[in-house]
Amino acid sequence: MVALRGKEIDSYLLRPDPGRPIILLYGPDAGLVRERAEALMASAVDDPNDPFSLVRLDGDELAAEPSRLVDEAMTVPLFGGRRAIRVRAGSRSFAGGIDTLAEMPLRDCRIVIEAGELRPESPLRKACERAKNAVAIGCYPDTERDLAKLIDDELKSSNLRIAQDARSTLMGLLGGDRQASRNELHKLALFAHGKGEVTLDDVMTVVSDASDLKLDPVVDAAFAGNAAIVESEFAKAMVAGTYPGVIIAAAQRQAAWLHKSALSLSEGAPLATVLDGGFPRLHFSRKGAVESALRNFSAQRLVGIIDQLAAAALDMRKQTTLAAVIAQRTLLAIAVNARRRG
Repeated sequence: MVALRGKEIDSYLLRPDPGRPIILLYGPDAGLVRERAEALMASAVDDPNDPFSLVRLDGDELAAEPSRLVDEAMTVPLFGGRRAIRVRAGSRSFAGGIDTLAEMPLRDCRIVIEAGELRPESPLRKACERAKNAVAIGCYPDTERDLAKLIDDELKSSNLRIAQDARSTLMGLLGGDRQASRNELHKLALFAHGKGEVTLDDVMTVVSDASDLKLDPVVDAAFAGNAAIVESEFAKAMVAGTYPGVIIAAAQRQAAWLHKSALSLSEGAPLATVLDGGFPRLHFSRKGAVESALRNFSAQRLVGIIDQLAAAALDMRKQTTLAAVIAQRTLLAIAVNARRRG
């Protein structure tokens, strides 16, 4: 079985083994799958934009004609040089093509297969794991250590440091998708360009609206104490393919904003000023739910909610197969807690 893990993955990606030119990239982190695929393509051919050097195939089409993968892999480039094949796996299996290639010598040709979540018994995953000339690499949401390194690497390249409180908050807002996390860090670095250090205000201003997904209903329902809406909206998000970590990240952003708002109210700020003064601007349709949340939770209790969400985010990275269960349980617990008030 050739299923790489941990440091083996980093070593292989840094120096791909020419004796194992078939690479399966799979897992729930679509951004990480794409990032690794692009890196492997870039190092496989001289010009990734050359259609004679890089061939793109659809997995469902290959399922109807698995021999096409073999034909493409054994084709010698007209003008010589290296060749690569990039396959986007779909819902149908083309494992037969991998089994055939496992018995054949591949020269100057790299095959990279991108897939979503695959069970251990998946024909494609099993074929790549048992083939001597292939490797299977799981792509899962970043761990706390991975995120810390990603943050350091991205900010260091822009000559930026980051304050400790900003780092702690940023860690909670990233993680579900590597490419999305990297994009948010690029935005943050651009916003803080020339400042020398990224502050908490920078993070909350730039990253606080990181998702374009319609997650407000499920998050607002949790803090307003409406468990029934939490269940129905969470189910809709899962059907739409939303990664649970994105929902928890949205809840973390909302908890941080509510805590800041609760502190302002305790210092005598008018509710209208608090609701209209945030960034990004609170949509009028959410004001009722947010007012309920501020009545339900004191600043002190919100600190506990923030800790609860951070623990959930960490648990989801450790137990990716249970991410949806952990996220839903956490949001329902917040909804129950909200009904106690104070």
